[in-house]
Amino acid sequence: MNNILGRTLQEWVREFPLIEDIIAMREVWWANPACTGDVASLPLSLGLKDVEDAERRLQRFAPYIAKAFPETQGTAGIIESPLVAVPRMQAALERRAGRKIAGSLYAKYDSHLPIAGSIKARGGVYEVLKVAEQLAIKQGMLTEADNYAIIDSEPFRQLYSRYSIAVGSTGNLGLSIGIMSAKLGFRVTVHMSADAKAWKKELLRSKGVRVVEYAADFSQAVAAGRAQSQQEANSHFIDDENSADLFLGYAVAALRLKRQLAKQQIAVDAAHPLFVYLPCGVGGSPGGITFGLKLLFGEHVHCYFAEPTHAPAMLLGLLTGRHDAVSVQDFGIDNITAADGLAVGRPSGFVGKNVGRLISGVFTVEDDEMYRLLSLLADTENVFLEPSALAGFAGPTRLPQAPAGATQIAWTTGGSMVPADIMNDFYTKGRALREKSEK
Repeated sequence: MNNILGRTLQEWVREFPLIEDIIAMREVWWANPACTGDVASLPLSLGLKDVEDAERRLQRFAPYIAKAFPETQGTAGIIESPLVAVPRMQAALERRAGRKIAGSLYAKYDSHLPIAGSIKARGGVYEVLKVAEQLAIKQGMLTEADNYAIIDSEPFRQLYSRYSIAVGSTGNLGLSIGIMSAKLGFRVTVHMSADAKAWKKELLRSKGVRVVEYAADFSQAVAAGRAQSQQEANSHFIDDENSADLFLGYAVAALRLKRQLAKQQIAVDAAHPLFVYLPCGVGGSPGGITFGLKLLFGEHVHCYFAEPTHAPAMLLGLLTGRHDAVSVQDFGIDNITAADGLAVGRPSGFVGKNVGRLISGVFTVEDDEMYRLLSLLADTENVFLEPSALAGFAGPTRLPQAPAGATQIAWTTGGSMVPADIMNDFYTKGRALREKSEK
């Protein structure tokens, strides 16, 4: 720690005093001074037409998804989550904080997305489907005008069995990519870090997915997966740190959310700004969603990323402007957190460099606080999630100021597939922590 990119820790702290609190693993709130919100000025070749193209691809696959995954038949094969007002949770948060939350608080329950039960069902599923479509079209087995339900058949499974898909994951991305790839017929390997939950690894293996485990963290799993994939013929590596396709899959959520807001007659304008709190690991999913929301709502939406105090990768990358050149470990932070989906030591350079100017700020949340929020949501709204999914709920009471007409959304990123006994342990721990803090 004496030398971090050619500088001492003291030199870093002198330039960025907040680093002192970050390395002490205290909760912090950071407003991004570089945030312009101007999508047009981004060094990114992607735009609204690309997001709309991604949505059309998901629409083409809807008949296949409805056939292959019967749990999606109610939405005709569209993988989407509900937007739900959480007034009881809002009131409970206000009581705990001793202050009002401006406007109305909603939860965007990506925790309940079908197939994989997390936000990763957006980007992960999308990239797999794009690969599948391109291969089938190239082989002359599919046209965009076809009913894609035909993909759920032996000839297509035979085609895909000749190809492999690989990904490095802390858990949820591996679930979405593994489950979808295996269902299509691909040979699929998920490279998983030590902090990935055992039940997620077991679920993947039960679906026919090869799981390779690493003693170190997410970055090693990604690097190993990338290296192995490069050595294999007919292998596609899904790169959570750099994939434009993952990014676009996440961005589609913004189009969907806009329709949900309109359906619920929730205005988004100067008098009714939108504040969105997104749990952040490597940054791909919150980055893609932020990009999509900024395309649609411009200056009227403000996106904040929530990270564990033990894994503030995106915060350090944006704060210093060094993005993926720095890791939390460089600053002596252990990257060990109960929020396994957010246990990332090095942020996505793709997100930081390309859409960093769209991010309004980053805040960090202690593990114990995520557990407390987990039990609070269960007690108030009867919704049970994994710890990482609760990080966003710390945002509304820590936001310095918002107008009375604001709409605030905590994006809950995973948890509906957690086994009952493990979820009970989460809840019990959170309830005990709350009772202790309230004494």
